[in-house]
Amino acid sequence: MDNQTLQILIAMVVYMAAVIVIGVVFAKKANQNSENYFLGGRSLGPWVTAMSAEASDMSGWLLMGLPGVAYWCGLADAAWTAIGLAIGTYFNWLIVSKRLRRYSVVANNSITLPEFFSNRFREKSKIVMTLAALFILIFFTVYAASCFVTCGKLFSTLFGTPYIAMMIVGAVFVLLYTILGGFLAESASDFMQSIVMIVALVVIVVMGTVKAGGIAEVAENSAKIPGFLEFFGIANPAINEAGEQIVEAGKPVFDAASSYGVLRICSMLAWGLGYFGMPQVLLRFMAIRREDELKRSRRIAMIWVVISLAVAVFIGIVGRVVYPTVHLTATASENIFITISTSLLPPLLAGFVMAGILAATISSSDSYLLIAASAFAKNIFQGVVKRNATDKQVMIITRITLLVIALIAIVIALDEDSVIFSIVSFAWAGFGATFGPLMIFSLFWKRINRAGAIAGMVGGAGMVFLWKLVISGLGGVFAIYELLPAFIFSSICIVVVSLLTKAPSSEILEDFEASKHKTEI
Repeated sequence: MDNQTLQILIAMVVYMAAVIVIGVVFAKKANQNSENYFLGGRSLGPWVTAMSAEASDMSGWLLMGLPGVAYWCGLADAAWTAIGLAIGTYFNWLIVSKRLRRYSVVANNSITLPEFFSNRFREKSKIVMTLAALFILIFFTVYAASCFVTCGKLFSTLFGTPYIAMMIVGAVFVLLYTILGGFLAESASDFMQSIVMIVALVVIVVMGTVKAGGIAEVAENSAKIPGFLEFFGIANPAINEAGEQIVEAGKPVFDAASSYGVLRICSMLAWGLGYFGMPQVLLRFMAIRREDELKRSRRIAMIWVVISLAVAVFIGIVGRVVYPTVHLTATASENIFITISTSLLPPLLAGFVMAGILAATISSSDSYLLIAASAFAKNIFQGVVKRNATDKQVMIITRITLLVIALIAIVIALDEDSVIFSIVSFAWAGFGATFGPLMIFSLFWKRINRAGAIAGMVGGAGMVFLWKLVISGLGGVFAIYELLPAFIFSSICIVVVSLLTKAPSSEILEDFEASKHKTEI
């Protein structure tokens, strides 16, 4: 290991040590009971709520996946996705946050998402709870796999070590940390990691722009690539038989640009719909200590999101100008953030910037693992299998579930050629279509009933799989991102089935009316 690599490693070890300290500090309180472990006792302040929500949401794809898309095919895909995410973030905080905070208290002080949906409909057979928990297990396992892929790519690229070994090392670290501290440690470290992430993004985009000769040079050189800087066109890298971009005279070759129509724009903007069903974000709404602090949290979250997304996209553009032939496949292009960092920064500083990727990965994967484990332990084990289970038993099952989920995610992440952005997009669509419409209708439509909720979840999740695996292969209009048709189909299922079946009971309607008024605990 040379001196440069050693300095990078030292910086990252220092960062990981800080994360572990946070876990130790919060471990005692987190392990007092399951409510503290899963929801932090509803004690989060506005800054931690906002920053941890966004850090847990963005994950490693913000620093690797999104810049990689911009590097590979230009502005359009990355920019329209970022715009959709920013819009979705705003409306989720504006519309959902306060109502969910109130309703989760009214609904028997629910501390997990499946529990909220179950209590919302006052069900006794727990079908809604079980289905919600199972879908969370499925999609969060896929999500966790994307984070492990990020860890593997990061460490193998930095240290020249085998991908699989490094991916497993990263997974073990995240697993141990999540077991240790629970929701409070996760939220506190996410707050710190959100700061590291945005600082890392800004530092890299500034250094890259300086290396390229300034913004004018970046614009001039990237504009020479057909469709690269267009909002209504997209660049097409010319690919050889080996699946790599062709390079001639030291320059990457691009075919003619493709048009970027309204349908594809809508497809990318549809990413914003996913926020209404994201458990890791929705739980922060439920966990904030006071409802009146959500307005401040919304402002903080929006500033962070807009800056982070814009900078991440621009890093990909700058990277293509500065290092045009370094990454010749879509998979490799996701390493452009690492390339700029290690090439332009002093080793020690590069190590702390690399910690930004690790921060993004940890802040997301610990959320995914914890929420998935709570879905099984709290909602299926205690809610269905053994209703008289003690808190201690729930905590034991949680840790066992964490291990099983991590092992499955590791298996999914074994493929070194996995594209982070693609993995995330599928899981994002799954959550958005399964829980997004259900959340909106549950909060704002009193006529929705249990049957409609079940139909919406099953219909949304089923359509994500059907559209992704079958229908999208037809091409043309059917190539749209699966979240949009699945979200629409789920909404239709909820409305039609609810209207065709028995109306909610008077007790459920009373809860609905109570949720309109400010409630604190």
